[in-house]
Amino acid sequence: MKKQCGKQSLIFTNPPGIRAWASIVGKKEGQGPLGPKFDTVEEDDYFGKNTWEEAESALQTRLLAKVLHKAERKSEDIRYLFAGDLLGQDIATSFGVKEFQIPLFCVYGACSTVGEALGLGAMTVAAGFADEVVALTSSHFASAERQFRTPLEYAGQRPLSATWTVTGGGAFLLTEKSEDVGITGMTTGCIVDYGVRDSMNMGAAMAPAAAALIAANLKDFGRKPEDYDRIVTGDLGAVGKRLLLELLLKQGIDISQQHEDCGMKMYDSPEQGTGSGGSGCGCAASVLAAHYLPKVQAGDLKRMLFVPTGALLSTVSFNEGRSVPGIAHGVVIESFRKI
Repeated sequence: MKKQCGKQSLIFTNPPGIRAWASIVGKKEGQGPLGPKFDTVEEDDYFGKNTWEEAESALQTRLLAKVLHKAERKSEDIRYLFAGDLLGQDIATSFGVKEFQIPLFCVYGACSTVGEALGLGAMTVAAGFADEVVALTSSHFASAERQFRTPLEYAGQRPLSATWTVTGGGAFLLTEKSEDVGITGMTTGCIVDYGVRDSMNMGAAMAPAAAALIAANLKDFGRKPEDYDRIVTGDLGAVGKRLLLELLLKQGIDISQQHEDCGMKMYDSPEQGTGSGGSGCGCAASVLAAHYLPKVQAGDLKRMLFVPTGALLSTVSFNEGRSVPGIAHGVVIESFRKI
């Protein structure tokens, strides 16, 4: 059977299984609606380190150790690691996972990185190039603010359209063996640029890419929105969600009954002061691990389309007056639980 599906998608005839998953978040995230569902809530946002960047590396170290423990695997059992973060040169990843000595593919897709990592990992396993791989991504509120905006010490005022970078992350161990949860397909996104120049409105930058990805997935697989129990975006927040629904409706696609957004799940925004919602490489990853995969494993969700979204923001290009392009990647996750 041909594995290429339409223009942008792949179908896996022998779906890679997701054997184990893990989530770690910071104190603020632990105080949100999903708090009890995360594997670990770290009370110290420094993670016992001296800098924010070191803290995010420590987060990755703990995440990788956690998912290996839950899967009853050792680092030498893992063929490849697909991992990334928001920082320049993926420094949270390179310092965070180096002690494990797993062959590493560093990936970067801004907040869509977990979709890219899962997709590449699933392709590798499905093609027979690896028995087991791990996909892992993280973000940290303070390190991201320093990287992309201004240091926290400036105490700059944030508009309500802004999203709050999640301190946290998720890790997933993919295997060629059959599991209750598997990845049956993927859709790779293209860069979409609507000319958004507001660095504090990531939802507006990412929504067009999410709309294009979802439309491409439905076309490539010959599906309708109701063929998915959930269509889950990663980091659009309240502003981006409205734009996404509007953009798809213009194409005659109504996903209002299926759509949920990880960024809106993470926080109680009015109570926690997080503006439009959550974002960051760790947002979609931690919510997928803590909230959605258990539902798929239990059979409560039979099929979901997971669409992490990324705003390709660079301080260099932004300061040169250029726009913020967006990208999204889609992963089809299904339940194979025998009831």
